[in-house]
Amino acid sequence: MKKGNFKTVVLLIAIAALLAAAAYVRSHGFSARETPSALEAFVARRLQQFAIPRAQRNAPNPAPATPEVLSEAMEHFADHCAFCHGNDGSGNTPIGQGLYPKPPDMRLAATQNLTDGELFYIIHNGVRFTGMPAFGPPNNAEDLDSWKLVRFIRHLPALSDEELARMKELNPKTPADLKEEEEIQRFLEGGDGPSSNEPHRHH
Repeated sequence: MKKGNFKTVVLLIAIAALLAAAAYVRSHGFSARETPSALEAFVARRLQQFAIPRAQRNAPNPAPATPEVLSEAMEHFADHCAFCHGNDGSGNTPIGQGLYPKPPDMRLAATQNLTDGELFYIIHNGVRFTGMPAFGPPNNAEDLDSWKLVRFIRHLPALSDEELARMKELNPKTPADLKEEEEIQRFLEGGDGPSSNEPHRHH
């Protein structure tokens, strides 16, 4: 095929893809409530694999697989990641379910089959057009914290009830949580208890 003809074919394919995307948005809108179609998920996975440089995909994890590293990563995950991903990595949270695409269940093969380098790249750089931000420092600075998180993600399928309970204690508290704790503490010290006009919330 001649060079000029090849460029024409590529241009036509690009125009067809744009028209198809426009038609899809026209019929489905911009709602984040829907689940991506199987085709979208397939294309997104292939683009993700294509976008991560091979050297990064095959990079070894410099964080040692020790209980200390796992404990530190668990605390980091509970404080920074569980808000969207859930303590158990299921993605079943109010914020996570409102995103498009929704966070994956990281206990399943779609995540666990990624290489350590791929997981690190996603945590460090984020994923464009999703709710996943870049957590790593810029300019390719050392990011051992993200490598430690990879160790914890590998541990998610075996997470124990005791670990989940510990993570719940480490989760950031909302202003309402802090207010309720303050009222309970005041009650225990002999003061007024929680306001009667505010229902008690179970966590």
